[in-house]
Amino acid sequence: MTRVRDRQRSLVYDAEELVRTMFDRADQRGMRTVEMLGSTLTLPIERRFGSIDSVQAYADAVLGLRWIRARWPRASDPVRVRARKGAAAAHYERDGGVIAVPGYSGGTAWAMRELVVLHELAHHLDPAPDAGEAHGPGFTAIVLELVAEIIGHEAGFVLRAMYAENGVRVG
Repeated sequence: MTRVRDRQRSLVYDAEELVRTMFDRADQRGMRTVEMLGSTLTLPIERRFGSIDSVQAYADAVLGLRWIRARWPRASDPVRVRARKGAAAAHYERDGGVIAVPGYSGGTAWAMRELVVLHELAHHLDPAPDAGEAHGPGFTAIVLELVAEIIGHEAGFVLRAMYAENGVRVG
């Protein structure tokens, strides 16, 4: 069986890392106002999670939203959140609908945050990855919609700008 190359994967990860860094710096400095592309924005608060159970509750709540269920049929398929052993990445397992998130390690929990969980939920909602590409244009469109509608339109604007800056195609 031949695997399809996920051409946008590193571009998507790089763009999303920049967005997470912006949110981290806003939290550290207590200053949520940023200037971007000639616009002054106030970054919304991004939810952080203290446990795998709280990530599960959040994922269930997002998938239970009426507009999510109306927009993506796969929202009615349950997702199970589990702890991931490695601390380097979160991931989604399409078979079984499992989101694996690294928990707290060494006093940090980089993945126990809303931006990461919405990324993984977008994998779950994606009806058919573009030509087998897990991070293709259809997927990035779902991530953008989730971020804009759930975290806030300013967060969606920042993510869209970082995607464009990094050459990420959006469907």
